Amino acid sequence: MKTELRKAILMELKHMTLKERTEKSLVLAQQLYKQAEWKKAKTIAITISMGHEPDTHSIIKHAWQMGKKVAVPKCTPKTRDMEFRYITSFKQLETIYMELQEPIPAETVLATPDEIELMLIPGVAFTREGARIGYGGGYYDRYLSKYKGRTVALAFAEQIISSIPMDMHDQYVQKVITETDIFIGKL
Repeated sequence: MKTELRKAILMELKHMTLKERTEKSLVLAQQLYKQAEWKKAKTIAITISMGHEPDTHSIIKHAWQMGKKVAVPKCTPKTRDMEFRYITSFKQLETIYMELQEPIPAETVLATPDEIELMLIPGVAFTREGARIGYGGGYYDRYLSKYKGRTVALAFAEQIISSIPMDMHDQYVQKVITETDIFIGKL
């Protein structure tokens, strides 16, 4: 069922125009900047967005302007592990795995889970309660099982669905922000 939901939502996102995605991403970013979690966090973890996702490039730039430390994920496909590494420039990224931009290990420093105060969680679909469908690799679910900081997801309204079948290892997001609503998930 998750596979079918993932395909349906991704298809809908791919039909969104660049103008729609840009406008909605701007609203999402403004919603994020008003949140207490954002204001308090000195260190954030965030993915480098792909074309169909809410844009994170402007959020990263804004974080740097505010003096926040920014960590982005580096995946290891063989073990399905993920770590976060600090970046201070987009030039510290390379494209390796599934067209994702990731930090270059030789040019970046490891961020431990304890250092990250706010993690922005990507996903394909979310519920109002914070359940999520990711991209199917389980990277975030594994990482979140040992992460104790705050979690927020940025999602277009089209990504909110009524229910998601959750497995034992699936992790909830504490807050989901859309361009029209803010949902408090399971804490």
